[in-house]
Amino acid sequence: MLKMENVSKTYRHRGQLVTALDKATVHIPRGDFVSVVGPSGSGKSTLLLMLGGMLSPSDGTVLLEDQSVYDMTLTERARLRREKVGFVFQTFNLVPYLSAQENVQIPLFLAKMNGSAQKERAASLLERVGLADRMHHKPCELSVGQQQRVALARMLANDPAVILADEPTGNLDPETSQQIIGFFQEFNEEGRTIVMVTHDPRAAKRATRILRLKDGAIANHDASEDACWAA
Repeated sequence: MLKMENVSKTYRHRGQLVTALDKATVHIPRGDFVSVVGPSGSGKSTLLLMLGGMLSPSDGTVLLEDQSVYDMTLTERARLRREKVGFVFQTFNLVPYLSAQENVQIPLFLAKMNGSAQKERAASLLERVGLADRMHHKPCELSVGQQQRVALARMLANDPAVILADEPTGNLDPETSQQIIGFFQEFNEEGRTIVMVTHDPRAAKRATRILRLKDGAIANHDASEDACWAA
């Protein structure tokens, strides 16, 4: 489903060469649920952005369903993201002046779905994440956990095969974090492939597989192993 083959990413910072990823190779089969852990600056977000077609590598190949992502044109890559990939971020990225329902409608509008169908699907997705009674509320009228659930509903709007999540529980209390990870497990049970960057050991252990990054290098770990990760 997702592959990185000998991928490196280097850039210059204040005149010095920085290696964010170093010859990273990882294969993520369809239906896998992978958590990515490691110290800050170890390359976790870089890996996620590359898998999602948002950051080109310096060397190596990134493939989604056997298509070389960075051999595509920008237009082709944008279409691939729109049709196959859903993103979830720590900061939610909700539009503050739109209601929850309108926020969920954004990708449907971009996909040129008709207005009534947009509203119906957005309402259904908000109901799924327990926000049927909050669909007309704006982000400032919702709790942090509710905002993240709106972001989950929006991510599901185009029915992505792949979900890429960057610290999806980073701003949440422990109870709400476990609720959000429960949603991810449901999405995975439906057949979606999930890659989740996290600093939270409890969240990481609910994946089926753990990848640990250190200094841009990848090592495999089983989700049942006990481990401690630097925050």
